[in-house]
Amino acid sequence: MDVFSLTRALVDIESITGNEEPVGDYLLSLLGELTRAHNGHLESIEVEPRRFNVFACFGTPTVTLSTHLDTVPPFFPSREDEANIWGRGACDVKGIIAAMICAAKDLLAEGVRNFGLLFVVGEERNSAGAYHAAKTPRGSKFIINGEPTENRLALGSKGALRYELKASGRMAHSAYPELGESAIEKLLDALQRIRALALPVDAILGPCTLNIGQIQGGRAPNVVPDAAEAALMFRLVGDPEPVRTAVTAAAGTLAEAQEILCIPAIHLGSLEGFSTTVVAYTTDIPAFGGAWGQPFLLGPGTIHVAHTSEERVPKAQLLEAVTIYKTMVKRLLTA
Repeated sequence: MDVFSLTRALVDIESITGNEEPVGDYLLSLLGELTRAHNGHLESIEVEPRRFNVFACFGTPTVTLSTHLDTVPPFFPSREDEANIWGRGACDVKGIIAAMICAAKDLLAEGVRNFGLLFVVGEERNSAGAYHAAKTPRGSKFIINGEPTENRLALGSKGALRYELKASGRMAHSAYPELGESAIEKLLDALQRIRALALPVDAILGPCTLNIGQIQGGRAPNVVPDAAEAALMFRLVGDPEPVRTAVTAAAGTLAEAQEILCIPAIHLGSLEGFSTTVVAYTTDIPAFGGAWGQPFLLGPGTIHVAHTSEERVPKAQLLEAVTIYKTMVKRLLTA
């Protein structure tokens, strides 16, 4: 199966986070043929009931090619034209899985050994599979993580700091607002203070950014609202403590700032001769915590169409990724 047909076969298996089992079963069957033919080793590593990571290795896995199995909703099947393969997960992440497997097939045919393939669940929500894998390392010294970078080696990726901001008030009839206390107005004031913060800038990763992703509150247009909340996401470029301190101070007595998630920003390795980039999204790499070796980040496709109704991956980049992954594995095996 070539990289195009394998990408389409994978895209056509719905694997929205929490429902990775069918694509995991498909890969176990596919990789089972490969491990039997080349005296490899194949594992299904349970993370939660009916959710498992897939690991295959050939010899001692000094280098591991890894990415995730899950996609965001909604599912829609594959199609292709002359230039692209379209569908949910085409670039994030089914095309990457296909390129890694095709690279592995080529490496094995050339007699290369001592590498592995690791596909994990849950990256799109909480990196459950990667955190589990960090507890069960297999001796790898280098991990090549796949995410859409347009086949450029990422020098770093921003982290994520997520907050829920909650304001409380007192209900009253809107004709007599002086009898109540508007939680929405308090929340808006807190948000305005937070929006005015001077956020850090890193020389490589660029500026820390803020997204106010959700706001909700109130009961009716004629009721002074007693509760309101907002969901905030900072894309970190360094130490999260200054941001934490600033958010807490800005919220003050207006709202309670509750931290939900913190994934650190990371600086990554480079290899001579590779085009480079910096990405603003988070990956499974922090969750691995170094347990699978020094991380590198590269994959076909652009993040700009991932998670959208226009998701696609260029066929030329899929072919290029197969060659790049092979080159990286060979070079790292001699590092």
